[in-house]
Amino acid sequence: MADVLPIRRQSDPPEMQARAMDNLRFIRETMEAAGTFTAVSGWGQVVIGVTAILAAVLASQETMPVEWVLVWAAEAILALLISVWFMYSKAKLASLPLLTSSARKLLFSFTPAFLVGMVITFAFVKRGMADLLPGIWMLLYGTAVVAAGAFSVRIVPVMGASFIIVGALALFTPASWNTPLMILGFGALHIIFGFIIARRHGG
Repeated sequence: MADVLPIRRQSDPPEMQARAMDNLRFIRETMEAAGTFTAVSGWGQVVIGVTAILAAVLASQETMPVEWVLVWAAEAILALLISVWFMYSKAKLASLPLLTSSARKLLFSFTPAFLVGMVITFAFVKRGMADLLPGIWMLLYGTAVVAAGAFSVRIVPVMGASFIIVGALALFTPASWNTPLMILGFGALHIIFGFIIARRHGG
């Protein structure tokens, strides 16, 4: 009786292995692109809200429009640094990648409104229309947050919509309301939604 030889399993050809790796890479990139950016820091928003309230108080003491704008420009830069630092810390603590496809889309959605705001600010100050800037700023910021929120957690677009409402109110109220509305918008809304994000989404 002839010996029965074991059947050898042939290894997958290199072409099939390469194709499998390409498929896995495609699946991973697709899931990343469809995911949401969860590294938005609620505590970072709270800190930004506190600094915005301080900026509103300082700016209200300025009598020249240019100096008033410079105070808020410094606050915008500070808020950006705070946001980046807290997002980086949250992502690192949770072992999450920071520069994901969703994060890049969030950034690209936010940038145009920021640049438009800079142009409008320069033009309005030059034409003596600085009283309209609080409403314009909050409208643009709210629009940017709503757009960027499509790639983040659900509460972020709600925060953006709240800024749009306060910004619209600022456009149709006396200039004497500007400081209280800036405190409500850039201060209180950041603090309130920051606490919600921190509680629901891990800091």
